[in-house]
Amino acid sequence: MMTHMQNNYNEETSDPNKSAKDKRRADTHPLSSSQPSLVTRGLNRLAQMGLGESLLRSGTNLFSIIAIVVVILLAQAYRQTPRSFSSPAPTAEVDINLIPAVDIPITSGISRAAQLHTNVPSRPRLEITKYTVHDGDTVFGIAEKFGLDPKTIFAANFALLQDDPHNLFAGQELQILPTDGVYWEWLGGISFGAWADYYKVKPEDIINYPANKLDVKAVGDPQNANIPVGTWLVIPGGKYEYHTPGSLPLGITRTNPASAQVGGAGSCPAINGGAVGTGSFIYPTDRHYLSGFDYNEKTNHRAIDLAGMEGDNIYASDGGVVVYAGANSYGYGIMVMIDHGTGFQSLYAHMSNIFVSCGENVTQGEVIGSVGATGHASGPHLHFEVRTTSTVINPWDVLPPP
Repeated sequence: MMTHMQNNYNEETSDPNKSAKDKRRADTHPLSSSQPSLVTRGLNRLAQMGLGESLLRSGTNLFSIIAIVVVILLAQAYRQTPRSFSSPAPTAEVDINLIPAVDIPITSGISRAAQLHTNVPSRPRLEITKYTVHDGDTVFGIAEKFGLDPKTIFAANFALLQDDPHNLFAGQELQILPTDGVYWEWLGGISFGAWADYYKVKPEDIINYPANKLDVKAVGDPQNANIPVGTWLVIPGGKYEYHTPGSLPLGITRTNPASAQVGGAGSCPAINGGAVGTGSFIYPTDRHYLSGFDYNEKTNHRAIDLAGMEGDNIYASDGGVVVYAGANSYGYGIMVMIDHGTGFQSLYAHMSNIFVSCGENVTQGEVIGSVGATGHASGPHLHFEVRTTSTVINPWDVLPPP
């Protein structure tokens, strides 16, 4: 055994070059750890310089940036990748109005059918509307604006328009009825039933119309309605006839004969027919001021003496029928009296000339004579009276402001 061990030793020591080869082989083997690598030596050198921790943080940040960039690139590539399924075909436009409504039953709650359009109900007007005329307005345009017949505009505004569209001016205030018909003042003198019949309606149509605000119980019998004289009423559906200049004013034929309340040589026989006035009065002379006595019950001067020069025109204060035309022996001189068919009569005295005759129909504003000083007059002027069936009233109460 000693001999074997000795032999081995001798073999190891007998070749001096063997150990040197083995040493060189160890130095050049890539897995050998006896010498540090170049990277290791570089890192060790940086650590010795105190830069190791900074290098680690920089590396970590760089890695994060690279990872984010990679994620963004992958996301973009995914979006650009064509889908495996097909896109839906474009839909054609459908008119929604042609789709029939379908009621879908539900088990609870309130069902509401879908409405494609909201319809705002047009509530009927029940009141008379005031409308101020503007530049460029026409009767027909105003009527269309309110859904009325143009004739209704004339029928509700006779005093302003006189049935002539050229009498429409900017600034005028018109009465606009809530429905087609006529707007007129009830002045009595005849039965209410006859008044309604003239307009081709029933008296109940007027009495029950909401805009008139009449108490049916207080009115009583429609044929002889208890309605205060001077009440303006809407006559729904009332027939209206246009009037040309010089034609008879709007009114009705008398059922009771008309006769003058003043007797004398110029008094006319009772008039069964004839025109009826508008119910309003205008000045009978061009001068709207006094030249003599005013109305005074204490002195029994129940008239006004309007100024005028000899021969000045005298106008019918309202339409009606002539019931007196001629001389009078009671101080009036030459005079004319007109029955207006509305419960009023007007008297024109001290005239120098008269241009009308008994039973003649006259319109409001028509020339009936000329100013004079006949009868008991101290000078030219017009003695003007307004009478009812029972008394003589103050003309200033019915005339417009001077």
